Amino acid sequence: MSEVFCNGSWVARDDARVSAFDAGMTHGVGLFETMSGRIDGAQGPQIARLGDHLARLERSARELGLVDNLRTTPLGDAALEAVAKAGRAGEHVRVRLTITGGDLNLLQTSGQSQHTPTVLINATPATAYPEAMFERGIGLTIADSKANPLDPTASHKTLNYWWRLRELQQAARKGAGEALVLQVTNHVCGVCVGNLFAVSGGVLRTPIARGEETEGGIPSPVMPGVTRAAVIEAASAMGIGCERAMLGVGDVLDADEVFITNSSWGVLPVVKLEAEAIGDAVPGEITKRVRAALLADDSAWARTV
Repeated sequence: MSEVFCNGSWVARDDARVSAFDAGMTHGVGLFETMSGRIDGAQGPQIARLGDHLARLERSARELGLVDNLRTTPLGDAALEAVAKAGRAGEHVRVRLTITGGDLNLLQTSGQSQHTPTVLINATPATAYPEAMFERGIGLTIADSKANPLDPTASHKTLNYWWRLRELQQAARKGAGEALVLQVTNHVCGVCVGNLFAVSGGVLRTPIARGEETEGGIPSPVMPGVTRAAVIEAASAMGIGCERAMLGVGDVLDADEVFITNSSWGVLPVVKLEAEAIGDAVPGEITKRVRAALLADDSAWARTV
């Protein structure tokens, strides 16, 4: 039976418990990171871009007032131990690190810095995506729900993922692999569980994310994805430029190539939006090059925090 890291201890999956009054349960107060782990026969447990995931979690926890001094090193150590407990040599696992508000009482007006967060870490077998998804690409629908740039939690990986998962289910019912999420201004946000890139004239274009806004501009509800950042870095190393911009649906439809990113599938080509083909309706060459670069990057796999 797999084990779960629960508030400092390893317990059997069926024994992992949180209070019925935990703020994650009562109010959805919490953050999470989903990471890709593996067991390397020579190197042991590893997690892709572990430091980047922990840094994003720490920033969100601080900016949203969940906890001011998140200790990321022991969290990273526990995440690597979760990989070791769940996987075997050559296997990939999905690591989920969740931090909730614990005993935080949102109705209190003082003493909130003293609350103790709840920490859960578990690792399960990674989803095996069919190779055809990457060879042929997927289609997108347009989500009904929209991201609000004035929602201060919108660009953080909070526990409020229900609306995103509902849109993902709706997309699947329509035969699509994902859904394009727009902002209330009708600018592109990304997809339900990832970021989006359009390729035009040999240059990557991606929606402006949190932290990239111009001074005095409205906040961005776009999450600064860890894989998104890795794509931008890999593209730069190959001499491919990247523009961060406010994109519309027309920019997606007119692009030569489109792909989406997250930590589970990496780089996933998009060949259709609703009934409209994108480019030649096949994965493009830049998409293939970027995907290959990320897959070949062994330096991304961390053995320590």
